[in-house]
Amino acid sequence: MEARALWLLAVVLALGSSSSSGQYVGLSESQCAIPAKDRVDCGYPNVSPEQCNNRGCCFDSSIPEVPWCFKPLQETECVF
Repeated sequence: MEARALWLLAVVLALGSSSSSGQYVGLSESQCAIPAKDRVDCGYPNVSPEQCNNRGCCFDSSIPEVPWCFKPLQETECVF
């Protein structure tokens, strides 16, 4: 019984630590706050969060069936 509990704990911890939603390395959270329908794909099948971020893109795997690696909003400066 104890081995089963330890195994279950290990599985839960592994799943929790592998969740990659919301990782915006080098980008502000506002740059990656893009509605799912407006995401422009920036990756390729099975791209990792690290590979996506290295391309300068946002990674959010919390919404199924939309690009998880997508182009960030470009911060623009208004000039008058």
